[in-house]
Amino acid sequence: MSNPGGAKISADQLKARYIGTGHSDMSKYEFITNQHRDTLASHVSHYDQLSFYAVAQNESIGRVKSQLLEKMVQPCGPPPKKSKEQQLMEKLGD
Repeated sequence: MSNPGGAKISADQLKARYIGTGHSDMSKYEFITNQHRDTLASHVSHYDQLSFYAVAQNESIGRVKSQLLEKMVQPCGPPPKKSKEQQLMEKLGD
């Protein structure tokens, strides 16, 4: 990859520039949750998409927007339970 000036960009620089690209310690659940939140935020911020969803669901735009914002709290459900090994590793890391 390169930037507009033509210089090469490393993966570390790319991840530092864009928050949503994650990091090596990020779990699958965290990555998918970030992806779903980004998608929901895009739907809420683009009025045309929001009005399309409202018409398709036969709901008001305000109600659809409210539902999408509520989904952003836990878009993929509650986080998975951690194993005993993961809990021990967190205690050792603190």
